[in-house]
Amino acid sequence: MEELDKFDWAILRELQQEGRLTNAELANRVGLSAAPCWRRVRALEEGGYIVGYRAVLDRRKVGLGVLAFVRLDAERNTGEATRVLENAIRQLPHVISCHYISGTGTFELQVVAADLDQFSRFAREQLLNLPYVKDLHTSFSLGEVKATGELPLVHLESVLSKLQK
Repeated sequence: MEELDKFDWAILRELQQEGRLTNAELANRVGLSAAPCWRRVRALEEGGYIVGYRAVLDRRKVGLGVLAFVRLDAERNTGEATRVLENAIRQLPHVISCHYISGTGTFELQVVAADLDQFSRFAREQLLNLPYVKDLHTSFSLGEVKATGELPLVHLESVLSKLQK
């Protein structure tokens, strides 16, 4: 982790909570004037700390009532087979998240669908036909307890307190 100061961390925290802040409002919140704040945001973007901005949609309100967690078992775990399968998964818009996992299974997917019928078709017609797929194990979300997507920065509290002194 490169050397960031208290202003950089404050900018990251504020933008993570509210990405639509104007530069003037952001500068005010973190205690900088507008020009230095803008330069820092650009530097954080160019340094890869900020990788994008987006609106967070309510999946149910846009007609995606089903959220499924699919553990996908691959036939074999060679480097080339894994790359082929990863690339195929990246092409599926209903897969909103994919992780290469330890333990049982090869990948853990988060999949959204309009309803159970659509999910069933997607699983049968697309997921099971991906290259090197051996089996699927699916669990359905019965309700979200927490889904912020916001990264916790509490591990930096000691660093930040030192920077503020």
